Amino acid sequence: MPTQSVLIVDDEPDIRELLDITLSRMGVVTHSAATLAQAMEMVERVQPDLCLTDMRLPDGNGISLVEYIQQSCPHIPVAMITAHGSVETAISALKAGAFDFISKPIELEHLRRLVSSALQLEGDPSRTQDAVDQELIGSAPSIQVLRQQISKLARSQAPVHIYGESGSGKEVVARLIHNNGARANGPFVAVNCGAIPPELMESELFGHKKGSFTGASQDKVGLFQAASGGTLFLDEVADLPLAMQVKLLRAIQEKSVRPVGASEEQRTDIRLLSATHKNLEKEVEAGRFRQDLYYRINVIGVQVPSLRQRLEDLPALTTAILRRICAGDSKAAYLDKSALTALGNYSFPGNVRELENMLERALALSDGEKITAHDLQFSSNKATASPDNEPQLVERTGQGRAQEAYGDLEGYLEDIEREIISAALEESRWNKTATAKLLGISFRSLRYRQKKLGLED
Repeated sequence: MPTQSVLIVDDEPDIRELLDITLSRMGVVTHSAATLAQAMEMVERVQPDLCLTDMRLPDGNGISLVEYIQQSCPHIPVAMITAHGSVETAISALKAGAFDFISKPIELEHLRRLVSSALQLEGDPSRTQDAVDQELIGSAPSIQVLRQQISKLARSQAPVHIYGESGSGKEVVARLIHNNGARANGPFVAVNCGAIPPELMESELFGHKKGSFTGASQDKVGLFQAASGGTLFLDEVADLPLAMQVKLLRAIQEKSVRPVGASEEQRTDIRLLSATHKNLEKEVEAGRFRQDLYYRINVIGVQVPSLRQRLEDLPALTTAILRRICAGDSKAAYLDKSALTALGNYSFPGNVRELENMLERALALSDGEKITAHDLQFSSNKATASPDNEPQLVERTGQGRAQEAYGDLEGYLEDIEREIISAALEESRWNKTATAKLLGISFRSLRYRQKKLGLED
């Protein structure tokens, strides 16, 4: 395997020497530059595998070098060396396209981890693009833009905030960023912030020591530590209580956590991805989300389009979903023209997740391999897609409801019950205890109804 090289850009000889010694012990060849002009010339001539640059240079700044490399040699990752506590500088560097940043005074262990991670990146960015193209289904313009964003973000360590409607595939996007990045061999730990009771949240995220509170019978590793070397994905981050937001901000800034009951902090090594279906800017304005935390997790924002914004992808999506459902089964299910037409006229408030549940239910009810519109069990009280692809409710009179139920009252009532439970599950973010409370029924009754209506998943 060819020896990898790193370009060190800093006007302080002592810093260059320290970095040179450290990287040489890692078996890496180093090159040095003291100015922005020298660095630009060496990038073209040497084509290093990584560039480490100070922010302040005699004839410019490190962000200018980041932008230059992004334009001329985008396959070369750049890590920024910033002053201690210079959060705004670090964020500016990440927004400009830097792979990561490290603060002075430089911690050598942190430096080694950063360099090792950067040197694991695929040298040819087009290969990352090809991998994402194969995994993200669809050809709608919004999906093509999303693919490009994922491919670029996979080559960075910047915090990314993913937003979009419930069921649109935000966790799928987070996994693609992780799987195609430098941390792909590390763990991907996903947590739904809305599903953790507030009193247990600190223990879940940061861990706890034995005896730190009633019921703490042994040490517990928190999710930050469980994700070490990989990615921590905080889903529904807008649901974090304000008190927890303060502690999360500190953990991100200091790159360390203190387990409940511990006297010392523990260093962390994670990439943070987050998501929510809420508008975080409005949550900040309403005082429900801290502005400083918003700026730290939303360094780069990615929007996942709703399914009704890309209905042209329905044939490809349904084929892929049915193939997955039928994996290991002898029958290969497919949708006939009537089913595709019915799906195309539906607004999908639950997005891709709703489509998956709908196809699983239809496959269970169909007589053979062909799925028809009847198997999908659409009823006229459903929302239908208007010309501009926005939901439009169909008003029903008492007589209209009666006519819909003629010939199959039981099935009609089950349809209504299925819709209500599905909507409640969505609103409660699939927390069954919260759903049962919302509907005013027992947990056991909810489980029974889910099983009866084919909503167990």
